[in-house]
Amino acid sequence: MTTAALPRRRRPPRVGLAVTLVVLTAVIALPLAFMLSTSFKSPQEANALGFSLWPDDPTVSAYAEILTDPQVPVLRWLGNSLLTAVLHSALVVVLATTAAYALARLEFRFKRTLFVLIIATMFVPGIIFLIPHFLIVNQLGWLNGYASLVVPSAAGAFGVFFLRQFFLGIHGSIEEAAIVDGCNQWGVFWRIMVPLARPAIATLAVLAFLTSWNDFLWPVFVLFSTDMLTLPAGLAQLQGENTTRYDLLMAGGVIASVPVLVVYVLAQRYIIEGVSQGGVKG
Repeated sequence: MTTAALPRRRRPPRVGLAVTLVVLTAVIALPLAFMLSTSFKSPQEANALGFSLWPDDPTVSAYAEILTDPQVPVLRWLGNSLLTAVLHSALVVVLATTAAYALARLEFRFKRTLFVLIIATMFVPGIIFLIPHFLIVNQLGWLNGYASLVVPSAAGAFGVFFLRQFFLGIHGSIEEAAIVDGCNQWGVFWRIMVPLARPAIATLAVLAFLTSWNDFLWPVFVLFSTDMLTLPAGLAQLQGENTTRYDLLMAGGVIASVPVLVVYVLAQRYIIEGVSQGGVKG
């Protein structure tokens, strides 16, 4: 049988894939475009009935008002969110990295049992920990402070699981060579394992940052003064009982989305590499 007589493999249709991607992109991008458009509308147009993606008379009055109104300290809320999100992600990385390395590369009694217990906490809804965390924070005197946003939930099971899978994928000969060269256990961890796991660590740091940045319920519970609020909790105050300034609310949403976009753009390469390499061994 000649090569020309062999049946050709039919290539999968790409039209359906392209249409699906366009639809998904529209579903994701349309709310963002509407938020951006509404932030440039006047209060009357923003509260008007009907759907309008482009403002009739674009204006930046919403941004000017929300950034200068002393009753709505958006810049202070933005700073609170940035500070707590950065500190929270750093604490998550430290705890998850050390715990994951111990569970992946060290040998000690009940290691497998301990790992199973840690993974089991992932199946417990996070809302269940709300009251216990509040009672603990109250006893420690951390209410209405930055520590109440940084410390609770920092020792999460997902980070330990994610980095453990990454450490398991590193060949053991690298550790053995370092030990032969006179490196102790801490040196192996800090000088060898942490640099090799940099993509996974960066991915975990970004995920922890986004989790803290988008958290709304917990800050509402533990923060009482206006100056201590984070951006999601503070923007909720723009919703009144009888009326809502949607132009101000959307302007605040745009401001809140800028740091997230910047973090993702800067860490995009590490996120893709970390996700592709992590979670494939166990």
